[in-house]
Amino acid sequence: MLRFFVNRIVRLIAVLIAITVISFFFLRLIPGDPITIRLGDHATAQEIAALRASMGLDRPWYDQLGLYIVHALHGDLGRSTMDQQPVSQKLAAYFPATVELALGAMCVAIIFGVPLGIVAAVRARTVVDAATTSLALLGVSIPVFWLGWMLVYIFSVVPSHYGLNLFPISGRISLIYSVRPITHLVILDALLHGQFRAALDALWHLILPAVTLGTIPLAIIAKITRSGMLDVLGSDYIRTARAKGASEWAVITHHALRNALVPVITIIGLQTGLLLGGAVLTEHIFAWPGVGRLTFDAISNRDMPLVNGCVLLFAAVFVVVNTIVDLLYAAANPRIRYA
Repeated sequence: MLRFFVNRIVRLIAVLIAITVISFFFLRLIPGDPITIRLGDHATAQEIAALRASMGLDRPWYDQLGLYIVHALHGDLGRSTMDQQPVSQKLAAYFPATVELALGAMCVAIIFGVPLGIVAAVRARTVVDAATTSLALLGVSIPVFWLGWMLVYIFSVVPSHYGLNLFPISGRISLIYSVRPITHLVILDALLHGQFRAALDALWHLILPAVTLGTIPLAIIAKITRSGMLDVLGSDYIRTARAKGASEWAVITHHALRNALVPVITIIGLQTGLLLGGAVLTEHIFAWPGVGRLTFDAISNRDMPLVNGCVLLFAAVFVVVNTIVDLLYAAANPRIRYA
């Protein structure tokens, strides 16, 4: 097990260095000057040169890249070129919102996706199976931005014309509530402080963004669960369990589902990593203050330190999530062991 963790840590460091180099050169190809964007079109040449020198952008590219990697290895991700705030502080401020949104979306996907997949497999080649498969295909096909706007219109805009306030359209919590941060996850912090009305309000704000973001993972999880269950339900040990008189519920949940979980766990891990990477469209539609919106603004402003920090965060999260998935394999299937 120790060798497994050491291998993953080395791989994580290699991935982060490679991502840093790639994003560094990619951003240099994007038109525009971050200094000009920050100072505006009316800045003088002397002001531009002075700010460029103070930020080290007048040095050769290899000096800039080398210094950034050395500082990053020591935990210093630099400062944003737009407001001079430390990148690590900005990521710490925005990332919890993305975590909360991604976890909410995955809860929606798992709670509805796994049961739909099981039902479709148990009722294979029936109307129920066809309906479930069609819904899964529809969920994958619907663009996130269209679904988000439709949910806002149907559940927020239209009810407001009749004096109803079904769901909020922006933010994480209403302004009337003030929750002192502990974990910076608003719902959890409210519960820890015993502010149950605030927790319900934060959950109320989370529902529409979570459903919007969780639709595609829900459809994928349902399809993978159905496929895995179909493979397992045709196995000899399933027929043996039924022949011994085991109830259908026990056969499905204890024997079939557990052995079909490995591909499902894989998909859940991959989708969680992708969602934590920043749901730009969903965060933009619902004015959700997450890393996705932060990254979009950083790219628009050619804020290279901030973009690199966001990309490094995405890569680190993805590697960590996949490591957790590998460990969950062993929990789901005792035959899997890591030396």
